[in-house]
Amino acid sequence: MQRSRILLWGGVTAVAVGAVLCALGWYGISGERFAERQLPYLASSTLPGAALIVSGAVMVAAALLLPTGPSDRAHAPDRAPPPDTAETPPPSSDGPLLRVPGGTLAHRPDCPLVAGKAEATEAGDATLDPCPVCDPWRP
Repeated sequence: MQRSRILLWGGVTAVAVGAVLCALGWYGISGERFAERQLPYLASSTLPGAALIVSGAVMVAAALLLPTGPSDRAHAPDRAPPPDTAETPPPSSDGPLLRVPGGTLAHRPDCPLVAGKAEATEAGDATLDPCPVCDPWRP
């Protein structure tokens, strides 16, 4: 819910700032008679203002299309897990530390960086740095 609210107000703000820039560009262009004196106003305010209007409109549309809370997800159909994951037990943090071949980090067995990788082997007595994701020496 918070993300769509930020997108909505960010988009509204971008559209408003873009409209102000377009108005300032139009005002500056209208006071100049020659095209070569109008180009700076076009480049510095009208084009960026138009870009802000378009990007703000996209942000507002995204905010209106995003689900706003758990009630939207409650009506979604239940999906069965893929057949290969239903039979595989979840990884455990109990067990020896692991490493990938040529790697310099020690990982817990349930670390997402090595879980499910067949090439991961036991770290043994190798001098390895701790993984910043799973922090294997944390109690």
